[in-house]
Amino acid sequence: MTAPRTALLPRPRAAEVLPAPTAPRRPWATALRTLACGAAATGPAITLATGSTPPPLIHFTVLANLLVAVAFGWSAVRSWRGAPPLRPYLTGGVLLLAAITGLMHHLVLVNYTEPPAPSSAWPLAATVLLHTVTPLAVAADWLLLTAPRTLRLAHIPLWLTAPAAYLALVLTRGALLAPGSPARYPYPFLDVDTYGYAGTLTQALALGLLFTALATLITAADHLRPNVAGWIQHRRNRISPPAAGGLK
Repeated sequence: MTAPRTALLPRPRAAEVLPAPTAPRRPWATALRTLACGAAATGPAITLATGSTPPPLIHFTVLANLLVAVAFGWSAVRSWRGAPPLRPYLTGGVLLLAAITGLMHHLVLVNYTEPPAPSSAWPLAATVLLHTVTPLAVAADWLLLTAPRTLRLAHIPLWLTAPAAYLALVLTRGALLAPGSPARYPYPFLDVDTYGYAGTLTQALALGLLFTALATLITAADHLRPNVAGWIQHRRNRISPPAAGGLK
């Protein structure tokens, strides 16, 4: 009885196995994401250098910008290597953090107190970078460099873990500080000394519902927006010259 024919075929040697093709580098995406990473990192750096009350690292804006800087730095590296982009649940979470940062500053926090006039241009530059430049850069990356219809409603609970963790950090820090300590709570709507825990948690819950609505709106917009990234890639492929190996 003879062995099956397939068993008689020689096994391919390692040298004969073709390597997996690598995607081309994306220099424009790398450049834009590097600039966004630099803007997101420069704002916190200026804030840390100039100092503020409360300490900069307890501000949601500073922490969010640092997370954006890490995400965009890694995304720039992947673009340069030709690796696949970051997963949608990561890009969507970064986009929500940036949107919260910009909208909360321009629509909510500016109505609480009149900010003092800065003694130099550095605090003003940090404010613009933290609350305007970085959110706009993240939005531009989402609109121009990412494929649409990838965000899901199932991602929203994961995105909301960052604001929830920040609330736990603020309340824990405030409980550890002595009553009457300056800048015990970084934001007036999270001030337990003023509203008590019941009032503070009620306002935090209201903000959480607003953030959920914002995340839902972002997800819906992702499914309605045009595929600008695909159009740019298609146009680049049309104007690119043929490879030398394809010429006869």
